[in-house]
Amino acid sequence: MLQAGFHDVPAGHIAAVVTHLEMRAAAPVRSGAGAEGLSLLRIEEPDPDWYRALFLRVGGQDWLWFSRLLLDDDALADILEDADVHVYVLRRDGLDIGLMELDFRQPGACELAFFGLVSSAIGTGAGRFMMNEAIRLAWAAPISLFHVHTCTMDSPQALDFYQRSGFVPVRRQVEVVPDPRLSGLLPETAAPHVPILK
Repeated sequence: MLQAGFHDVPAGHIAAVVTHLEMRAAAPVRSGAGAEGLSLLRIEEPDPDWYRALFLRVGGQDWLWFSRLLLDDDALADILEDADVHVYVLRRDGLDIGLMELDFRQPGACELAFFGLVSSAIGTGAGRFMMNEAIRLAWAAPISLFHVHTCTMDSPQALDFYQRSGFVPVRRQVEVVPDPRLSGLLPETAAPHVPILK
């Protein structure tokens, strides 16, 4: 456990406060405008290159999503082709604008492992549409727990959005990791709100 006070983060690293949230029963569907032209499609066998490209478009430039970029093709395919990992793409008028991943590998639970939109789709109602579908799909399985985590490097709207969707915060952690921009995994221009300390 960290003691109260300031703690140095090593040069070349980034730190985030991670909030874990849970839903113990299906939350009611929330109405929202903006569903016109939207479709959510499950991709049964996602191609790793397609997945990485969408992953980067949704979270790599603005929010420092990088965990899946550390995996080689075989390791990523092992996850994406697992029958208990459900990958969805949100499309509007034929364009891929969102990524959602439901992970049922823990018996009796579903993790909302990834959930995000390209920046142009934020605030259009697309997120509400996708979350309504996430809740419906997760609770259609025999689960007693639906959970997600977000951090201070995600969109500042994310935590409030999850709580309005019916998730309840249950735990907080601090995560310190090497800055993916310094290794070339992401461009140095990614997430300008998080300064690079070499």
